[in-house]
Amino acid sequence: MIQQQGKKVGLPLMNLVRLNRTPILKQLHLEEKLLRKSSTNWCIINDGTDTPAIVMGISGKPSELLEIGSVLRDQVPVIKRFTGGGTVVVDKGTVFVTLICNKDDVPGVQPYPRSIMSWSGLLYNQVFKGIADFQLRENDYVFGNRKFGGNAQSITKNRWIHHTSFLWDYAEGNMAFLKQPARAPEYRMERGHTEFICRMNEYLPRTDFIEKTTEAVETYFSVKNVNLEATEEPCGAEFVPSTRLLSKQELEEALGPQPEIIGVSV
Repeated sequence: MIQQQGKKVGLPLMNLVRLNRTPILKQLHLEEKLLRKSSTNWCIINDGTDTPAIVMGISGKPSELLEIGSVLRDQVPVIKRFTGGGTVVVDKGTVFVTLICNKDDVPGVQPYPRSIMSWSGLLYNQVFKGIADFQLRENDYVFGNRKFGGNAQSITKNRWIHHTSFLWDYAEGNMAFLKQPARAPEYRMERGHTEFICRMNEYLPRTDFIEKTTEAVETYFSVKNVNLEATEEPCGAEFVPSTRLLSKQELEEALGPQPEIIGVSV
């Protein structure tokens, strides 16, 4: 059922879906379907995911990015998403914001990563105006030199998606599942995970962030609030997503053979 909201004259329509603790795998499947099968602009805000998970970019290699032994031991789900970008541990403390747009509905934005990132930086400048030292820095959202938002994108012929995992809060122990990446932004300066990232909850209330984000989107689009069921209408049932959960076997193969521990009797 669609909740009607007045359209702002001259602005393209964007459907807004608000979710709460929706599993991140389900969210990514939805996003991929809307990107490829819908012709409408969408904003999806998911306030946390139900259980912790690790999400990798489409070209990510577990052996290079994850402490696989710890991941297997703690049975943490590992998801390979359909977009690029880095690796993140997500949980109930993560706020997800996704923008899926027709390229012709965002004037001045070219369907290239740098152009999309520049536009997103302007949008979030409105959200974080007057709050700390917000910057778009080497494709990350940061306060000063500490990251709190990681981005990923996918671009098709006529549409693109830009989605962000915002670290409202995080469990420091979860950072132990991630290796120090071989490729990292220059401003990271080889800092460890906990020295490199920060918590958004130190800067503004969670509900304020979500409302300010919605208000910023409304400066570019005429926003219509819709229920999750409405996302089924333009797409139909026939869609097989490429985003998937990695199997235990895949992770074990990425881990490689381990030295056998032989007991010594005395």
